[in-house]
Amino acid sequence: MSVLDEIKFPIEQEYLYFKTFFKDLMKSDKKLLTFVLNYILKNKGKELRPILVLLCAKLVGKINEKTYVAASLVELLHTATLVHDDVVDNSQIRRNSFSIKALWKSKLAVLVGDYLLAQGLLISVRYKAFDVLEIVSDAVQDMAKGELIQIEKVRRLNITEDEYFDIISKKTASLLIASSLSGAKSVTDNEEILADIRKFGYNLGMAFQIKDDLFDYQQTYLVGKPYGNDIQESKITLPLIYSLKNSQKDEQRKIRKILAKKTKTNDDIKFVHNFVKIKGGIEYSENVLLQFVKTAKNILNSNFSNSDTKKSLDLLVDFVIFRKK
Repeated sequence: MSVLDEIKFPIEQEYLYFKTFFKDLMKSDKKLLTFVLNYILKNKGKELRPILVLLCAKLVGKINEKTYVAASLVELLHTATLVHDDVVDNSQIRRNSFSIKALWKSKLAVLVGDYLLAQGLLISVRYKAFDVLEIVSDAVQDMAKGELIQIEKVRRLNITEDEYFDIISKKTASLLIASSLSGAKSVTDNEEILADIRKFGYNLGMAFQIKDDLFDYQQTYLVGKPYGNDIQESKITLPLIYSLKNSQKDEQRKIRKILAKKTKTNDDIKFVHNFVKIKGGIEYSENVLLQFVKTAKNILNSNFSNSDTKKSLDLLVDFVIFRKK
């Protein structure tokens, strides 16, 4: 049994029902759209976010129809943002397969992303899951804000650690908060429980993004994004922020000069990566990651009764740390 199978074990039947529920939402009477949607389904990822919705719901109550709507809404939103991101970033590959943008060009990719977002809105209204829709809509707004702030900072090549945390809390943690919170909200209105679930989702999301940023410094084919991609795009993440902060002025100028280049060579990327390793940026970021993980686990252990579902959520936190891509 894989780790992911262990995580899904307490919600095995509910997860299978979700798969059917979601597949029905991805149907269309338009031939081209059906072909593209089937391609998306065929190349789907680990579905961590809907799994998180189901687990958080089961942790505090009984999974119901609104839970499946929440899981589907979160997955539709996540899929739509990936399709749109590939257009913005001009990405040709997604999960080791050609992106929608690569196969059908930008215009169709944008329209398919819009269709997925519309489907999410429609099912929320159809099932009157307005509270869940509000949670996820807040996440969409935060994700857009995070991207815009990051674009501004990339242009200026100056970002502090606090600004970095603000960006990733909006770009990444917001959707994991929405996944956790919408799952819990579908089964309970207890404000204390919802507050704890929100904190859990936040810390899980922060750990997830820091782990993702650390992948940029790992030269391995297992990683789901190109080696050195963040440096190529002039994105300054936690390992580099710490390293720049703990370096001399002339070193900072040299690194920023590389980041300012429109296209970086392999030697440029290697130079930045070696700089980060020497300055301790990797080790520092791993320690920060572990603090977020520790907090997420403490929230689970301190506020919720022991159960198979709680064990799965604890295992999900570990999965975030040890995942290879």
